[in-house]
Parts: sequence; C-alpha cells; structure tokens
Amino acid sequence: MVDILFGESEAACMKYAKTIRALPAEEGEPDTVICLAFMLDIGDIQEAIDSSYRQELIFSMYSQDQDGHDEAACRELKEAGASYIRGLARLEEYLRQGRAVRIWYSHSPYSLCGLCFLCAWMKSYKNPVSAVELPRYRTNGSRIVSCRSWAEVSHDEFRHFLPLERPLSSSEREMYALLWEDLRGENAPLRAVINGNLLSVPEEFYDFLIWRELTDKPLKQAFLIGNILGKYPVGTYDWWYAQRIDTFIEQGKIRVTQDSEKKYARTICRA
Repeated sequence: MVDILFGESEAACMKYAKTIRALPAEEGEPDTVICLAFMLDIGDIQEAIDSSYRQELIFSMYSQDQDGHDEAACRELKEAGASYIRGLARLEEYLRQGRAVRIWYSHSPYSLCGLCFLCAWMKSYKNPVSAVELPRYRTNGSRIVSCRSWAEVSHDEFRHFLPLERPLSSSEREMYALLWEDLRGENAPLRAVINGNLLSVPEEFYDFLIWRELTDKPLKQAFLIGNILGKYPVGTYDWWYAQRIDTFIEQGKIRVTQDSEKKYARTICRA
C-alpha cells in the first residue's frame, strides 16, 4: 500500500509507524509513504507543481524565522520542495507498477487542496485508490478533542484510523479533479474551507483575526501569532500571518516597538 500525506510532520509520523511496525506488516514499508507537502492552499496554482515559484514559496515558509547564518540548515530547507517533487516521481513509478494508493486527508485547506490536486494529477491512472478522512472529533481517554490535521495524530495512533479507510470512487476522483481545475482557473491568493467547502478567497481573508488580537499594547509577534493559531484553528499557517503583518508594517498600520533579527521575536502593536 502506498500512503500519501500532505504535511511534513504527519508523513514523518507515518514513516516512523511503519518503521517500528506500529502498523500491520501488510501496510507496507517506510519507503511507501509519500509526502506531498506542496501547501497548495497558498499562492499561484497555475504555476507548474515543480516550478521554481512553488519551491521558493515552500522554502520561504520553512525558513521565515531563520537568521540566515546557518548555511547547512538553509540548504536542508531549500531541498524540501525538491524532495516533494521526487516523491511525486516515486508515486508515478508505483502507479505504473499497478500499486494501490491510500490518501490520508483532513479538512484543513492544505490537505483538501492536496487531495484535489492529486485526483487531477492521477486522472489517467486506473489504480485502486482509497482514502482515510480525519474525523472532526475523536476521543482521547475520557476527553473528546477536535481534529484539524493528521499532524495532531501520533505515530502509534494511525492504526486506530485504518477502519475508516474507504474506496475513493471514480466519480469522487472526477469531482475533486474538476474542483481543482476550477480553483486553478480562479487562481486566488488563498484557498480556505468555509462551511466544509474549499473556496478561493482574497489575501485579506484572515486579516480580521490579526486585528482581533492586536492592541495598542506592545506584544511579541510570536505570542500574537500563537494566540491566533490557538484561538482560531482555521487551518492556515503562522507564515501567512507573519507575511500579512509585514505588509501592515510597510503600510504603517502596525508599529514595531522593539525590533529583532528574528521577526517572531520583535514586539509590535497597532500604529
């Protein structure tokens, strides 16, 4: 079984689960786990998936709080986008071999975009495809907790979700592929999940959350973004909020009261 996930940490957990046999042996080896963390909910999606644009965007997201002095770390981060392209090539080889594919997806925008992209990309293949959709809620001991992405699931928990696997019909695959073509045609700066639907939205879509948490009292940017992510789990990234804060600083709407080489350590407030 070839397992596909759309986030770096969740794919790493799945690989580890297969490495230590936390999943049944018939679920495959670690090298059958493919990470396609292209983060397609953000940016231009008319650009080719292997374009320098997409690779630079991924690098920017991973390296946003690097100071640039650790050259080895920067090289490793710059390699991330290329590793996903190689993963796509491995997937193509598995498909040519007739292997079955299983897609692990959630209702986070990056994951649904990955699902839609993949259904469009695999359109010419007739391999068996199944899916495991992350439940919106699950039990954790005596507590009921909400689920936002597979990144919240530890390596030893994946096996509990195997009973949720279901075939992804050709009609469903066609539906997701058509949705992806629509989204590519609209090519908005962002894609968000609204009432369960994946929609194109403008770049200011999440701005109100920044203004809801930012006051006239100076606050470290890391705390501000952390508060937003904790209170409003809408599925977007800290990187996006950081980019929008940069924009507002340039516009004079946010003031830096104490600067730092690392932008997350600086202190900001309303201008």
